[in-house]
Amino acid sequence: MQTRSKKKVVVIGGGMGSFVILSGLRDYPLDLSVIVTVTDDGGSTGRLRDEFGFLPVGDMRQCIVALSEDEAWLKQLMLYRFGKGRGLRGHNLGNLILTALEDLTGSESKALEVVDEIFALRGEILPISLSSVKLGAEYKSGKMIISEHKIELNKLLNDRILRLFTIPKAKINPAAQRVILGADLIILGPGDLFNSTIANIIIQGTTAAIQRSKAKILYIVNLMTLKSQTHNFKASDHVAAIENYLDVRVDYILINHEKIPDEIIKQYKKLDEYPVEDDLGIDRRVLRGNFLAKKVYRKSVSDSLKRSLLRHDSKKLAKAIMNFLKN
Repeated sequence: MQTRSKKKVVVIGGGMGSFVILSGLRDYPLDLSVIVTVTDDGGSTGRLRDEFGFLPVGDMRQCIVALSEDEAWLKQLMLYRFGKGRGLRGHNLGNLILTALEDLTGSESKALEVVDEIFALRGEILPISLSSVKLGAEYKSGKMIISEHKIELNKLLNDRILRLFTIPKAKINPAAQRVILGADLIILGPGDLFNSTIANIIIQGTTAAIQRSKAKILYIVNLMTLKSQTHNFKASDHVAAIENYLDVRVDYILINHEKIPDEIIKQYKKLDEYPVEDDLGIDRRVLRGNFLAKKVYRKSVSDSLKRSLLRHDSKKLAKAIMNFLKN
């Protein structure tokens, strides 16, 4: 009797967005791959990138934790951030381990192979490109910013990002292209719209691979706006931006319908950030549901990077995604 092959799912994004999705999907019988950005240049990752010249490791570290076997201490070690020490303060131990492995093996790809053996990963982690690049943004006002970290710190006010690009131009990692072409489902979001999701799409060859793939495309809308990238964006603005860079329509859109607690809204309001308004109407591609994690994530960190107070529930997301795979 022939066994049914596993569905091939590719998650494209970075940071906490990919972490949440992978944490839920890792327990399902899937052929799972995650493609991460190579433009991060802030915090511990940025310091290591500047000092060693390797590709950024922060997004990869998050994905390693999400896909590793349930070894509590290993996960805690990978997420541990030094709070003191002149040279170590603000550094993440997982970032240091990955940087050491890149130095020992000579490449990010080989370092990830070693990581797979150490952590027995339940999925494949791939950088979108093997080139070292900087992220650039051109704004409606004519302003130009080069640096993912500086884009993150920029206050949009009444401005908008018109164009995202990399310096220099970079080609897609052949391994990333391979998994996109063979995918059954491609998941975009819910990380930072421009710095995490679109930062992958603009790499040369990515859009073409997605267009050639027979995979269905799922976009997960963010819970909150982000002042530096999506100020005043409604759900339709998020979808339009994704489809503009993809040059194709997404097949499914997943959006939270659950009320966000008032105390959380108040905290975000201080940052001039607000719940993303659902203005998608009766679009048949849309699935609405209660996808909020019940726990509030509030961490004291030493590298001054902003941490989210609100996240999607990984198990609820995974259950919804598995329903899309049945279609």
